[in-house]
Amino acid sequence: MIAPFISSEENLMSTSLRICLAQINATVGALAANTDQMIAAIAANSQDDLIVFPEFALCGYPPEDLLMRADFHRRINQQLERIKAATRTTAAAVSYPFYEDGNYFSVLSVFHNGKEVAHYRKQRLPNYAVFDELRYFKPGDSATVFELKGTKLGLLICEDLWHPEPAAQARAAGAEILVAVNASPFEEYKYEQRLQVLRARCVENQIPLVYVNLVGGQDELVFDGNSLVMDATGSVSAHLPHCQTAYQSVEFSGHTPHAYELPAAVENEASIYQALVLALRDYVEKNGFRSVLLGLSGGIDSALTLALAVDAIGADRVRAVMMPYHYTAEMSVSDAEEQAKWLGCQFDIVPIAPMVESFLTTLNPLFADTPKDTTEENLQARCRGVLLMALSNKYGSLLLTTGNKSELAVGYCTLYGDMCGGFAPIKDLPKSLVYRLSTYRNTLSPAIPERVITRAPSAELAPDQKDEDSLPPYDTLDEIIDGYAERDLSVADLVALGYDRQTVKDVIRLIERNEYKRKQGAPGPKVTRRNFNKDRRYPITNQYVGALMQD
Repeated sequence: MIAPFISSEENLMSTSLRICLAQINATVGALAANTDQMIAAIAANSQDDLIVFPEFALCGYPPEDLLMRADFHRRINQQLERIKAATRTTAAAVSYPFYEDGNYFSVLSVFHNGKEVAHYRKQRLPNYAVFDELRYFKPGDSATVFELKGTKLGLLICEDLWHPEPAAQARAAGAEILVAVNASPFEEYKYEQRLQVLRARCVENQIPLVYVNLVGGQDELVFDGNSLVMDATGSVSAHLPHCQTAYQSVEFSGHTPHAYELPAAVENEASIYQALVLALRDYVEKNGFRSVLLGLSGGIDSALTLALAVDAIGADRVRAVMMPYHYTAEMSVSDAEEQAKWLGCQFDIVPIAPMVESFLTTLNPLFADTPKDTTEENLQARCRGVLLMALSNKYGSLLLTTGNKSELAVGYCTLYGDMCGGFAPIKDLPKSLVYRLSTYRNTLSPAIPERVITRAPSAELAPDQKDEDSLPPYDTLDEIIDGYAERDLSVADLVALGYDRQTVKDVIRLIERNEYKRKQGAPGPKVTRRNFNKDRRYPITNQYVGALMQD
C-alpha cells in the first residue's frame, strides 16, 4: 500500500478557512471552455482560500471512450498548466483523468501557487447502473491529506463516499475536513438517499464534509448539483440550488462550518421537472441546435414535451406541428392550438390525409386480399414522421420525440413514425408520472389545457380508439413495468403482489418483444431508478421469456 500523501504546502496557521463550492456545468470534451470557466471562477473568488470544482469538471462526465485517446490526455495536460498558473492566491481542487505507465486513474489534485500540492486517486470505481469506470480506470489505494492554513483536508471522489473505508482512511491519516468532488446523476428520490450516505460518513468519523456535485445535462444523464456542506454531526450548514450553476463561499472556524440560510426544499415533481428542463436545454445548446420542433397531437405526452421545450429554450425557438387525420378529434386540434397560443410558440396545422391516401393507393395492389390491421394505422404515424423529419432537415431544428416510458416498454409506438426524433425528453417517465408533472406544470402558469389532462388517452389511429383497448390501465401497467423491468421481479412475485397472472404475462411478453424498438429510439434523460438503456441492457435476440411464462 502507498503511504498517505500529506502536504503542508500552505501551513499558514489561521483559525479561519474559506472554501468556495463551485457547482459548474461542464461539457464533455470542451476542455478549453471548461478551463475558461474554472479560471474565471478562481479569479472571481480570489478572497477564498480554496475553490472546489466537481468531478471531471475539466473534461466533463462521463467522457467514455474519449479516455482512450492519447491526444485527449495531452490536451488535458495543456489545460492543467493554465489552471496551475491561475492559482496564485486561491488554491483549486480539480478533478481529471490521469494517465501514467499504461494505466488511467480518476484523480483529484489541489493546485496552489502554480504547483500541485496534493494528488488523490479515486479508490472506489462504480461499475453498475449507468457507470462503467472499471472499463477505464485503475483504483487508487491510499488516502491523501493536505494542509491549508493549519487545517488538514482529506480528498475523496464521488463513489468513495458511498463506502465507509475511504473516508475512515482519510480521517485516520489526519483529515479534519473531508472534501469530496462528485458527478452524481439525478434520479427520482436519490437526493434523500444521498443525504443519508453523506450524513453517515460525517457521523462515523466525526468530521465535516464539503460535497461539490456537477450540474448539467449529458445525453441520457442529468446532474442536479445540490452541493452542500455538513458539519461533524451530519447537519447541513450550507446548500447550493437544484439544477443550477452556482457558487457559495463557506467559512470554517476551526473545523466547524458557519451556518448559512438554506434554500427551500424542492418537492419531488418540481425536482424532476427542473431536471428535465436542464437536460433538454443542455442537449440543445451543447449540440448546437438553433431550435426544436415536435408533433403536437392534443394528447398529454406531446403537451408536456412542448411545455418542457418552451421552458428550456424559449417559445421563439420552438415549433409545434398538428397533423390531423380522419380519426383526429376536433377537441385534439383545438386543445393543441390553444396550448401553442398559451405558450407563445409557432404552430402549424398540416393535414396528412393526402399523404396517407397516396400511400394506401400505392400499396393497395400489394395488400390485396389482406384485412386492415395496425399496418394502416402505422402509416398515419409514419407520414407524420416523414413530415417532421423534413422540417427538421430544412430548418436545422432538433426533432423531439414525445413517447413516454410506459409506451416504450410495451412497444405502443411506431418505428419511423412517432419514434422519429433526435431527443426524447420524457422517455423515462411512466405515464402516471407524465400526468403528475403536467398537473405540476400548471401550478406555475397555464401551460396545458385541463381537458388534455382529464380526457382518456388515445393514439387516435382508429375510430373511437382508447389506449386501454390494448393495454391495462396505466397505473397497473406502470406498476408491473416497475416490478419487472426496474426491480427484476418474476411473474410469481408480481402475482403474489396481487396482479392478475395473465395481465402480468401479457405485459412481460410485450416488454421482451419490443427490445428491438427501444434500441432504435432517441436518447433521453434518465430520471427513474432504472431506465431502458444504460441501466437495463437486454439482448434483442432473447428466448428467456419462454421460461418466465412457466411461473
